[in-house]
Amino acid sequence: MAYTYLALGDSYTIGEQVPLYESFPYQTVQLLRGAAVTGDPVPGIEVNAPEIIAKTGWTTDELAAAIRENRFLPRYDFVSLLIGVNNQYRERSVENYEIEFQQLLQTAIRQAGGQPGRVFVLSIPDWGVMPFAEGRDRNRIASAINAYNTSCKKITETHHCNFTDITASQRADGNQAAYLATDGLHPSGKEYAKWALQLSKTIRNSL
Repeated sequence: MAYTYLALGDSYTIGEQVPLYESFPYQTVQLLRGAAVTGDPVPGIEVNAPEIIAKTGWTTDELAAAIRENRFLPRYDFVSLLIGVNNQYRERSVENYEIEFQQLLQTAIRQAGGQPGRVFVLSIPDWGVMPFAEGRDRNRIASAINAYNTSCKKITETHHCNFTDITASQRADGNQAAYLATDGLHPSGKEYAKWALQLSKTIRNSL
């Protein structure tokens, strides 16, 4: 029987500006289906196409509202969650994010059949390194993203879920054309491939 995967998030989850199959959830599924992830001799597994609940611009409360309006399977074998960049962009407080993110994480755990080890949180990318942020205070943005990610990681680990840091890699690639979508704000499929490789390895280790 095929594994099921629910991906929750915002523009980074749907892969804004790139074809759907280049989004990190779809690339993750392709890696899991493959004969083996690079450097890992584990055989491929059968995984359904990801079910994605995400939209460009969503904040934590907007994602929560969308979840309440959706019908889901009774449970999913794994659930990913990447949310918070729009909270920071709108200059909402980290304290508000912590409350709403924790609620979303608890929802994700329920969707994973009450198994926190089947929930996979990705860190929030730093949009301040992208060309889109030209003329803005990049150091201030970075500091705010760091604060968000510190809270994100702490809450994730407190709930015994999996945390994957993609921010360091994304920051390193932020000004390289090959890793950028045409809008100068979102990643390209090549950047999402790096996230998918990390995530697929973490998922395999949980099975």
